[in-house]
Amino acid sequence: MTNSERIHAGNAALFTDLYQLTMLQAYVHEGMGEDAVFDLFVRRLGDRNYLVACGLETVLEFLEDLHFSEEALDYVAAQDVFDDDFLDYLSRFRFTGDVYAVQEGTPVFADEPIIEVVAPIGEAQLVETYLLNQITFQTNAATKAGRVRRAAGDRLVADFGMRRMHGTDAALKAARAYHVAGLDSTSNVLAGMIYDVPITGTMAHSYIEAHDVEEEAFEAFSELFPETILLVDTYDTLEGVRKVIDLARRKGDAFDVRGIRLDSGDLAQLAIDSRSLLDEAGLENVKIFASSSLDEHKITELIDAGAPIDGFGVGTRMGTIADQPYLDSAYKLSGYADKPRMKLSSEKSNLPGQKQVFRTFQDGVASGDVIAAAEETCDGEPLLHQFMRNGQRMPIADVTLDEIRAHAAEELERLPERLRGVPKQEPGYDVRLSERLEARLRETRERLEREQA
Repeated sequence: MTNSERIHAGNAALFTDLYQLTMLQAYVHEGMGEDAVFDLFVRRLGDRNYLVACGLETVLEFLEDLHFSEEALDYVAAQDVFDDDFLDYLSRFRFTGDVYAVQEGTPVFADEPIIEVVAPIGEAQLVETYLLNQITFQTNAATKAGRVRRAAGDRLVADFGMRRMHGTDAALKAARAYHVAGLDSTSNVLAGMIYDVPITGTMAHSYIEAHDVEEEAFEAFSELFPETILLVDTYDTLEGVRKVIDLARRKGDAFDVRGIRLDSGDLAQLAIDSRSLLDEAGLENVKIFASSSLDEHKITELIDAGAPIDGFGVGTRMGTIADQPYLDSAYKLSGYADKPRMKLSSEKSNLPGQKQVFRTFQDGVASGDVIAAAEETCDGEPLLHQFMRNGQRMPIADVTLDEIRAHAAEELERLPERLRGVPKQEPGYDVRLSERLEARLRETRERLEREQA
């Protein structure tokens, strides 16, 4: 991969749809530079009871360093669409706006702003593509992992998904989102280095197959890595378990193997049978781990079947968010030049003006949210905080990934118990508009209908 194939500081400004640049040139030529308000939100939750907001750190880093390098300017100029005045504008381009957002790890619901950008309209417009790309994916990934975490209870959960995910950026950002959601580790070594999250992994079937007999592979690997987890299903799973037991008898007190991993077949029955064999051999401390097309639904089935599994390696179905691979996210103009703005389309409308979200609690449990006008003060805790002013991060943004993880765990525990589980709940969480925002919505709609008539 050449440097030109990677997103880096010199070309990140070009990670945008072409129409963002054509609109930006039009704004510049028309002298439209007043502040705009854009909301990033999700219209519908789909099969989810909540979403876990994630990706803000990535966005803040992008905005703080956003500029057009000479390489990027040369490419834009070569398109023969943009004039010299606009290219001169781009050469001086920086993001100078404000960003309001919910803290990463916060549960959010349909129509609630996850991020609000208040900036000169061209600046706020240009960043739409990147913000949607990062917030949508990371929020979806964190939400999926949170469901897996909930299904697994206090059992270990490791991320095994990178090899089938949609590119390197997705695999890295997902590992970060999974840590926010409470997963214990990842197989992704680079993510471990970048985000300082625990990494895990032992062996693949190819290692076993490369040896003439399975016992030799087990013995050699456990000699090098005494506390390893041995993969027992390359040939015959239960025979593999018996070979682990034989190894334990040969090594005696020197046997420190931590567990076995099941990766195919009827995982529930194999776990039951394996546990029986291990316990009969006095190996009660040897744990059983399982992988193979797992997700929150399969994990729930295994636990309900009484499978004595101590931990899960969750890969493809979580990594690709197979049951709901996208969110119906949007980034919409809700104000410009001190006037509320909105889209009137019945299926894709949005709420006008700058906003705040208040969450109320009863006995420590979230009882409902109110989406209000930004200038309002309502009962409950405000969820939107200012993370960037005049293009610079504010102190509130200086949080560690582990602090975000702790926040996510705490806030999810404050949701109603019925919403924390995997099945879709009806009715869902209560979200309503304040009277002032309802009035603004009505007045803005009526004004736009008159103006467009």
